[in-house]
Amino acid sequence: MRQIAALPYRITADGRAEVMLITSRETRRWVVPKGNLIKGLAWHEAAAHEAFEEAGISGIPCPTAIGEYRYAKRRKNGTTRDVSVAVFPLAFVEQAEEWPEQDERETRWFSLSDAAAAIGEPDLARLIAGFRAPPPPAGLAARMIPAVQAKARERVPMLKWFHALLPKQGRFFEQFEAHAATLVAGAEALALALRGGPEMAGHISEIVRREHDADDITREVLNDVRRIFVTPFDRSAITGLIGVMDDAIDEMNATAASIALYEVGEFPQAMRDMTGIIVEAARVTAEAMPLLRALGRNAARLHELTARLIQLEGHADEIYDAGLKAAFRAAGTDAMAYLVARELYGHLEKVVDRFEDVANEIQGLVIDHA
Repeated sequence: MRQIAALPYRITADGRAEVMLITSRETRRWVVPKGNLIKGLAWHEAAAHEAFEEAGISGIPCPTAIGEYRYAKRRKNGTTRDVSVAVFPLAFVEQAEEWPEQDERETRWFSLSDAAAAIGEPDLARLIAGFRAPPPPAGLAARMIPAVQAKARERVPMLKWFHALLPKQGRFFEQFEAHAATLVAGAEALALALRGGPEMAGHISEIVRREHDADDITREVLNDVRRIFVTPFDRSAITGLIGVMDDAIDEMNATAASIALYEVGEFPQAMRDMTGIIVEAARVTAEAMPLLRALGRNAARLHELTARLIQLEGHADEIYDAGLKAAFRAAGTDAMAYLVARELYGHLEKVVDRFEDVANEIQGLVIDHA
């Protein structure tokens, strides 16, 4: 038996991921919103439907599952049946004031570790625990060394002079992480814009703002590459990584510009599905950036994340092909409608392609430095 499930998540101000769990109606144990396949809906759409029915959650579903888990479903006659459940990430947007099963379940946000401990199914617990592994905090020594050095320079003027001659490594890691944050914000604004409605102009403006922020960060990186004596990676690797990240948000901005230029107000499901993939790719990229600080220790996790990005790009290609074919059929003799659709699909595909480039750049870093 096949079922689908949603994993509603949100990212807190300090960059940690939280997921929403709900209680089952009968046993009151903690579970994720799940249900049977729904005729006429794609699997991820059915998962989003269940999330609203059971938890009142509206969000941006990713069409590519993060994995599957199995459990034994108990029937009313006492027998059991094996069920395989595909789990789809659902980026949280809002929770309704009322929803169908509001009085039958409890909802609660959990940290990943607490959610994994609360879940009864081991395979699902592993999926949740590995959904976003927070970067390990800096050790006590790493936090204390700069302060100790500063006090020593104050006491011994010669040390201050000598320290000024030492090579610097710049703020490349902080800049990568800041740029990834613009990708996350831009991706979410893009997904919301493709829902249409009166708020679309505001979401487009948000994409433009984030693209400008990303440009500022990119210029800082390129300036630092030229002036910093010692860099953590090869200069070409630094410029290559920040370059493909900037290309991703540039294509988001190009999509928004085309929407505004052609005054598009309605979007097919395939386009919305591609934005769901873009949101997930941005989330994965944002997780990967802090891990670059310790490539050796984080090589295995980085391999998992880059594999996820490549998986997302492959699925986006399938959606792109099907969507473009459907747009051609729907346009009929309206050539302009098809040309506009093709341009929008092209920009969306390029966004996802740039995230695959991010994966390739990260893999190159791991190979060279881990």
